[in-house]
Amino acid sequence: MSTTSPSPSPKLAIEVRDLHKSFGDQQALRGVNLVVPEGTTCVLLGVSGSGKTVLMKHIMGLLQPDRGSVQVEGEDIAGMNESALSEMRRKQGILFQANALFDSLTVFDNVAFPLRERTRTPEKEIAELVNKTLERVGLSHATQRFPGELSGGMQKRVGFARATILQPKILLYDDPTAGLDPLTTAAVNEIITTGKQQLGATSVVITPDVASAFGMADHLALMHEGRVVEYGPPDTFRESQHPEVKAFLRNWLQRRAQSRRAAQA
Repeated sequence: MSTTSPSPSPKLAIEVRDLHKSFGDQQALRGVNLVVPEGTTCVLLGVSGSGKTVLMKHIMGLLQPDRGSVQVEGEDIAGMNESALSEMRRKQGILFQANALFDSLTVFDNVAFPLRERTRTPEKEIAELVNKTLERVGLSHATQRFPGELSGGMQKRVGFARATILQPKILLYDDPTAGLDPLTTAAVNEIITTGKQQLGATSVVITPDVASAFGMADHLALMHEGRVVEYGPPDTFRESQHPEVKAFLRNWLQRRAQSRRAAQA
């Protein structure tokens, strides 16, 4: 009789265990548990105030937990000094709602900024890396333009190029499609998928766009009142019988129907 060895468990890029965080009397996180395997995309869903951004700030090392642990690439953030935190953040690329581009710098110089600030890369190599990165996101023609001269979608692509110029292992997106039209939203979603395909990066995405979330995620996590109440692949998530998941998806479908009726009016 032949036997087969069990497949090894995937290596975890991020592991959050029993994470608690309060701000005064407000409990933002109430025992969050979450794992994100290497090379996968995890999308955080939930209403405003459910704890998504607070959780992401712990993953970045911007906040320290009251209790529990956050491990990134196998290292516990809570035990890191500033030097170690700075080194850990070099492994992360971050794209916020606002692109945080420098208005006074050209596209080229915006993307080159992390290389110039954090490395001793010669200018010739910087030029090669920046041009290659901008080519990857379809902005070779815009190197000498300024952010104010770009559309919202192009600004997002510049932000992505800058976030990935150091070849990070982890990409973090905090509501990157906020305030964007459907066409630009689709372009940003494509950028997120590109980050996974081209860099092999692990991604954590906060987005209110449920349709996009189902399209890009390997795993979805619904946060409710400071906890992850459901976690799983899209198909499992759709079929979940958890009352909070059912209520969240029902409300999303109702909002989408209202938006479509308003657009047709």
